[in-house]
Amino acid sequence: MKASETATPDTLIADALANPVNGAILQRLPTLGLAQPWLVAGCVYGPAWNRLAGRPPGENVKDYDVFYWDEDTSWEAEDAVIRRAATLFGDLGVEVELKNQKRVPLWYRDKFGVDYGPVSCAADAIARFQIACTCVGLASRGDRIELCAPHGLDELYAGVLRPNPLCPSPPERVRAKAESYRARWPWLRYVE
Repeated sequence: MKASETATPDTLIADALANPVNGAILQRLPTLGLAQPWLVAGCVYGPAWNRLAGRPPGENVKDYDVFYWDEDTSWEAEDAVIRRAATLFGDLGVEVELKNQKRVPLWYRDKFGVDYGPVSCAADAIARFQIACTCVGLASRGDRIELCAPHGLDELYAGVLRPNPLCPSPPERVRAKAESYRARWPWLRYVE
């Protein structure tokens, strides 16, 4: 980020939308009829880091994560959404992963070995990523894009990778996540 540039919601939204896949997903997402849909994580912050590194906006974006909320926490309900999304986004040529955030606490311990307490809405879950600055999400709200950035944007644009105290992951997993980011964007720095 240039010294005169400030980290604003509009800056992150513009950076994210520079990747046309993000724009297509946000445009189509409402047709799934999901409650509280958010496009989150690497597909949102990755284009910002790519711009700062002088790279194309979609480079180093592994997948496109969508959080949503459904009171039906059955695997069958989530799987039905995943299948509908595969049809909707199939032509984009990218992996779009959907997760019902109401359901995450049911399987998190089995997968990661630690408890993940309940959340009250999909946006609350955005605040729990392992690295604080990566807690970002975008939602299409009619004719505007809404940003959720519970830990702000300053560290994201400064390239500061700090453990998120709201995330239940053990320190070694957080460090491994930070190193995976640094492998793709070497200018980032990890701060404990």
